[in-house]
Amino acid sequence: MINAANLTMRFGGKILFRNANFQLNPGEHYGLVGANGTGKSTLIFLLIGEQTPDSGTISIPSQVSVGSLKQNQFLYEQVPILDTVLMGKPALWKALEEKQQLLDLSDFSEEQCLQLDRLEKAIAHHNGYAAPSQAGKLLEGLGIPTKFHSHPMRTLSGGYKLRVLLAQVLFSQPDILLLDEPTNHLDIFSIRWLETYLANFPGALVISSHDRTFLNSVCTHTIDLDRETITIYKGNYDAFEEAKAFEQEQKAALLMKQDKKRTDLQSFIDRFRAKASKARQAQSKMRLVEKLEEEMDSLDIQPSSRRYPHLRFDLFRQSGNTVLKTQNIKKTYGDKQVLHGVSFEIEKGEKVAFVGANGIGKSTLLEILNRSVHADEGSFDWGYNVHIAYFPQDHRREVNGSITLLDWLSKHDPQMPEQSLREILGRTLFSGDDVHKPVDVLSGGETARLILAKMMVLKHNVLIFDEPTNHLDMEATEALLEALQEYPGTILFVSHNRHFVSHLAERIIEMTTEDLKDYQCSYDEYVEKRELDLLTFSSKQRTKNDNNPSLADGGKIRYEDQKKIQKLRSQLEKKIAQAEKQCHQIEKEIREIDERMASSTFYTLTSREEVNRIVSLKTDLERKLEHAFLEWENASNAFIQFNQ
Repeated sequence: MINAANLTMRFGGKILFRNANFQLNPGEHYGLVGANGTGKSTLIFLLIGEQTPDSGTISIPSQVSVGSLKQNQFLYEQVPILDTVLMGKPALWKALEEKQQLLDLSDFSEEQCLQLDRLEKAIAHHNGYAAPSQAGKLLEGLGIPTKFHSHPMRTLSGGYKLRVLLAQVLFSQPDILLLDEPTNHLDIFSIRWLETYLANFPGALVISSHDRTFLNSVCTHTIDLDRETITIYKGNYDAFEEAKAFEQEQKAALLMKQDKKRTDLQSFIDRFRAKASKARQAQSKMRLVEKLEEEMDSLDIQPSSRRYPHLRFDLFRQSGNTVLKTQNIKKTYGDKQVLHGVSFEIEKGEKVAFVGANGIGKSTLLEILNRSVHADEGSFDWGYNVHIAYFPQDHRREVNGSITLLDWLSKHDPQMPEQSLREILGRTLFSGDDVHKPVDVLSGGETARLILAKMMVLKHNVLIFDEPTNHLDMEATEALLEALQEYPGTILFVSHNRHFVSHLAERIIEMTTEDLKDYQCSYDEYVEKRELDLLTFSSKQRTKNDNNPSLADGGKIRYEDQKKIQKLRSQLEKKIAQAEKQCHQIEKEIREIDERMASSTFYTLTSREEVNRIVSLKTDLERKLEHAFLEWENASNAFIQFNQ
């Protein structure tokens, strides 16, 4: 479907990749990975056609459609949210607009009647009467409730506008879907939904992401940008890591073996080159050495572009046992109340993740606890001898201006020797003259690493992080995760990176519009307890039982779980019956309308008002039918899972 030949691309004086050859096939899902700055976004721009390579070609068949996430979130400011999604299919949207323009006329000519008939057929061809339902389902999955779908785009924040644009490209159903960090503005629940949606996407998918859990769930192949090359590995991210490590080990072993052979040959040449009786053998071995060197050059292992920071957060001194008490904290912005009386306690050494939908107030709570924002009501008290280091979501709030990295870091501990500051900067991958760069030229990932350097300088026994992995590549994320796992102090954090949350959190506090739900457990246990995915959980339990005779008799399954599953099964049976009945009734009403509209005199003898009413009624019925069918399909699939 996509063929790249001898692809070379530079950024300034840096070669991103050279002479790359690869093929992307229909139906396969590719995770695009590599360190920050290796060209992942550039490659996506090349595939979209928004940039041209320095040399080489990219071939995409003309009949193949390519979809990508638009970055101009202000393009549709006055357009209703649902209509913005429908615009993802231009031909359908044009037909819908033209139809509405005709229906707005006071009377119809014969030609306009024929045109209206053609538009009806075009809309039906694009499954247009089910389109609003499909678009609405996408928006709901991405965390935008139905009640907002008629509102104009300008009423949404930047992050939610990008969600609408993501729904738009998903609705367009392209043959090739290219997504660059689509999870950046999503909460954990929306990411889970998108993960399931993309895993079932029928076309070719190329997705750049720093969320390894997401890549593991969605991708069948991995595109690796490293060492100025592009290599495709079969399998998800975990499989790629294993395959690449094995490949490098094999290359290193072969290189070592050949180097030893070359050394032995060279030793023979040096010993016997001057002897006439051995001269011919020496010449032969010299040719062997030359051939070996050529082979070794082809195996030469270039330095990887992947670099791992060396992070360590040293505890200043122990805090008291009770680190934090909050009592009835409330906060309102305008007419929106984001915190509804928040109360909880944190004990020393806990690693606590705050989760919840975007806009629920997680970042606001951390800002209040850091005293960057004042609560409207309520109070909080940090415990005895607590020292805080804070990682804000808005990096530029504290990292800005023309001050150098070294001077900026020195401000946070003026007594620390310059050599110690340089050492910390080096451990966060700023070395040599990098320390003299002004902070306002740093990339997002570099700024995040500089803030981590600040947290290593500060005295602390409590660390607070607000979305720390947003701009970090996987290597930096893994280094941060490892450092925090070893940290003996207290950690409070917000993150949408499930790999990060599931490997760090020991307690989950879920924030909702009504209250807090406190789960004294890991993230995986929280998912099960919250019953976010009861069907998957019960299916896994059955698989365990099938593979373990000791559990087959159900002796280890709690009675409460059995009751929940049986209750859900009964609910699904009832849903299936109701949906079937509703589908039959709606289909009957649509058939009656179709028979009336099929009359040759319908548009000429029926008043404009009556035509509009009937067309509108049919549209509503088809939308209801699509919704009812989806309800029946979802309930039926769920019921099948229970009985497998």
